Amino acid sequence: QVQLSESGGGLVQAGGSLRLSCAASGPSFDKYAMAWFRQAPGKEREAVAGIMWTGSLTYYADSLKGRITISSDYDKNTVYLQMNSLKPEDTAVYYCAAGSRWPPADNQFVTYWGQGTQVTVSS
Repeated sequence: QVQLSESGGGLVQAGGSLRLSCAASGPSFDKYAMAWFRQAPGKEREAVAGIMWTGSLTYYADSLKGRITISSDYDKNTVYLQMNSLKPEDTAVYYCAAGSRWPPADNQFVTYWGQGTQVTVSS
């Protein structure tokens, strides 16, 4: 069982930045790729970005490329999502996920979910 714990969400003004963190624990957590998804009110959950623990492979949703960066720190068992130039439409609950089916473009990737962290972008 892999446990995922997100942090770093909050309220930010449009144009601002946030860095989300996802701490992974449990046996064999490093056997899984990691990803971020988000779910806005009234919308389906969508993939945001993904990464291998080695950092050798990354995935970004086309709609977010250029504004987000995913990174991993294996020594800290933590994956990060840096988000810049935030827009009100980025408001959502952001979920960390671990899975095996690459790329992490949809929910089929996911084996484990975190509980989510709220990101609210004010205009």
